[in-house]
Amino acid sequence: MTYRSKVAWIFLLGFALDLVNMFVATVAYPDIARELHASVTQLAWISNAYVLGLTLIIPLSVWLAAMMGERTLIATSLLLFAGASVMVGQAGSIEALIGWRAVQGLGGGLLIPVGQAMAYRHFPAAERSQLTARVMSVALLVPALSPALGGVIVDSVSWRWIFYTNLPLAMITLLLALLWIKPDAPASVRPPLDLGAVFKQVASPMLRVAMLVYLCVPGVFIGTSLIAILYVRSLGYDATQTGALMLPWALASAVAIYLSKKRFNRYGPKPLLLAGMALQGAGILLLNEPALIIAAYALMGLGGSLCSSTAQTLAFLDIPAERMGHASALWNINRQVSFCVGAAVLSAMLSALDSFAITFTMAAALTLLPLFAVLRLDTSRVRALLHPSSEPDHD
Repeated sequence: MTYRSKVAWIFLLGFALDLVNMFVATVAYPDIARELHASVTQLAWISNAYVLGLTLIIPLSVWLAAMMGERTLIATSLLLFAGASVMVGQAGSIEALIGWRAVQGLGGGLLIPVGQAMAYRHFPAAERSQLTARVMSVALLVPALSPALGGVIVDSVSWRWIFYTNLPLAMITLLLALLWIKPDAPASVRPPLDLGAVFKQVASPMLRVAMLVYLCVPGVFIGTSLIAILYVRSLGYDATQTGALMLPWALASAVAIYLSKKRFNRYGPKPLLLAGMALQGAGILLLNEPALIIAAYALMGLGGSLCSSTAQTLAFLDIPAERMGHASALWNINRQVSFCVGAAVLSAMLSALDSFAITFTMAAALTLLPLFAVLRLDTSRVRALLHPSSEPDHD
């Protein structure tokens, strides 16, 4: 196995841990609410606290990697994450659970930006859609399998065990990181903490559009999935049946990932993003029809994954290797904020409006917000980056 493949695997395992924590907990919300007497808003903060921890630590990732070395930083993060997972599972109140979820986020928040920067540095621009396909395959499998598995755990054992199940994956990732990642010497001189270098990356128009798409498409889906879980449980679905609804989402997502991988270099991001937004918006609207729940999840999977996989490749297309760490940090800040905002906004809408139908309709509208930014993408610049040899000669 090549070194870049080993680095990619470490990143993918860390990404899987993050996604497990995003999706596996939601199916247990009704049980957590009953046992810990939590409101809908407090339930949203089970995810939001984790995302908040991630968001607070990610801007420091480049500086901490320089201070500690990338391998040491990843190992330390995994240990903190594993310890916090145990404490989340032992929480005796909703406030304690939310607090330990924030600590868990601090531990897991460095796995993705550091691993992602390492992985994308080793892949040239024309091959990054291949790496993105691997990333999105994880983004497909984990959301598909973890709610179903979580539902079985909740129904057969306890909601607490969905947090304990993080430990085996965290320990495997730690072992492989120590074995596979080459030791890198920490900086001999204390590097300056330059947070401005992270946020200056927003000057890249491709990264900026990709961030907006992620905020309004996958971010809205996270909020929609939280509301949808409460909705289908009110229709009489048990936890296992609710988790299984992610399976049609996953099958459709597999198609979307394949299309993005095969068509990105040929057609560019614009048609893929436009189609994805339309499909997810249609899927969210279909949630208002109980008989079409499965079709709704399939459309959300097809559209959402088409947008997220395309945006992931677009985000780093014009970023030079030496700035990849800063761009990765900014991308992941936006990614986590999008999940937090999506859950917070839609749960607040549901609480204020007391209507699933209106909340779903507004979520569909939010999905279309990046429309004009996508239409303004510079397709000639994208084509030049993907096919540099095809640029016309200038005398």
